[in-house]
Amino acid sequence: MTKSARLETRISPATQALLKRAAEIQGRSVSDFVVTAVQEAAQKAIAEVEVIRLSRKAQEHIAAQLLNPPVPTPALARAFKRHRALVVE
Repeated sequence: MTKSARLETRISPATQALLKRAAEIQGRSVSDFVVTAVQEAAQKAIAEVEVIRLSRKAQEHIAAQLLNPPVPTPALARAFKRHRALVVE
C-alpha cells in the first residue's frame, strides 16, 4: 500500500468553481485534476532551472569543440602537470 501525504489550501469560491468545471470537462475528480496540474507545474519549474537549452548554432559549436579541442595553453599544461603531482588516483 502506498502512503500518501495530505495537502490543504484555501481558495476562493470562484477558483473552486473554475477547478470543478475544468475537472468535470476532463471527466476527473477535482483532487485528481489539481494533483495533475500541480505535478505538471512543478516539473516545468524544475526543468526551467535544470535543463540548458541551446540554439542549433551553439550546439554545433560545442560539438565541434569537443571533437576538435584547442591545443592547451602553456598555463593549462602547467595546471595539468601540477594536478597530476598533487592528486593520487
